[in-house]
Amino acid sequence: MTVREPRRPIIWVSVLALLVWAAACGDRNVYAPPPPPKVIVSQPIRQSVTDYLEFTGNTQAFNTVKLRARVEGFLEKVLFQDGDRVKKGQVLFIIQQNTYQAKLQQAEAEVLAQKARLEHAQTEFVRFSSLLRQKAAAQTDVDRWRYERDAARAAVLAGEANRELAKLNLSYTTVVAPFDGRIDRRLKDVGNLVGAGEETVLAEINQIDPIYAYYTINERDLLQVMAHAQESPEEAEKGKWPIYMGLANQPGYPYEGYLDFAAITVNPNTGTLLLRGVFPNPQAMILPGLFARLRAPVHATQRSALLVPQEAIGFDQLGPYVLLVNDKNVVERRSVTLGAVFDKLQVIQEGLKGPEQVIVDGLLRAIPGRQVHPELAAAKEPSKSPQK
Repeated sequence: MTVREPRRPIIWVSVLALLVWAAACGDRNVYAPPPPPKVIVSQPIRQSVTDYLEFTGNTQAFNTVKLRARVEGFLEKVLFQDGDRVKKGQVLFIIQQNTYQAKLQQAEAEVLAQKARLEHAQTEFVRFSSLLRQKAAAQTDVDRWRYERDAARAAVLAGEANRELAKLNLSYTTVVAPFDGRIDRRLKDVGNLVGAGEETVLAEINQIDPIYAYYTINERDLLQVMAHAQESPEEAEKGKWPIYMGLANQPGYPYEGYLDFAAITVNPNTGTLLLRGVFPNPQAMILPGLFARLRAPVHATQRSALLVPQEAIGFDQLGPYVLLVNDKNVVERRSVTLGAVFDKLQVIQEGLKGPEQVIVDGLLRAIPGRQVHPELAAAKEPSKSPQK
């Protein structure tokens, strides 16, 4: 049996081909690091601003009155439509008047009768006094007519008082608007007996031009405002400290008013002080009871501040921060203290000095400690006034 020798040359050729292929593949897969990511940077804008504090509160009518029946009688007339605007002095309800007109006439007649009695008593007193001097009358007659005169004089005064009371009751039968405002729906219809043993509420009327907005300030902010303004809440109230207001569906603070009232005591349970602003409302667009956002300046004078776009601000467990690009194009994290917002620009109270390159776009690609390729953002004109 013949034994064949193995084909060694063929095996060595195969091994050599594999080595050449591996060497060629190794040359093509050499790792090349990606270029640094591109980010947009800008420098903080220096601008004069006024610091503001923001609050929440509710609106309330400037005046509110419940119109009540002050005399008893049947309701004769209702002289308005529910929800009408009414003027001061406008007649709104008329209560049964004939009874009170008769009582007034009765009181006037009583006054006339008492005056006649007084005149008679005065005449008799004078006559008997003269007779006494002539020794033609007794002293008891003079004393009796003096008493009758004085009693009649008192009766006249009482009758005049009853007449004034009758006039007052008659005036109560006409219910008028105490001020300009808007009246709610009537609570009693014509023909109902009102004022029987109670002061029946007929309707409610509100004055909403101007209108109030009540809100509270916490103790820390209150002390901050007092330190900056160098005046007490009472002095700020007298000086009509400006306040701006916006409703729930409105951007900014379109309504401008002033501080009208400050409570005299800080509530120890909540640590807040009650404040009230007053705002013009000629179109009656602000109704009582609405949620209100309010903004008030911390101090009257402006100060220079650094502002960056709001999108440059980030937040983590350490608080607000911005990402900067240093002179070696390396990203750095910088903690900052935030102030108010003006025209989508955020005031930076602490943390920046001015020449830093703040990343405003590409924040997801910017990792602290890594290099980036910064590009300068287009210049933006500073806001000339704070957003209201």
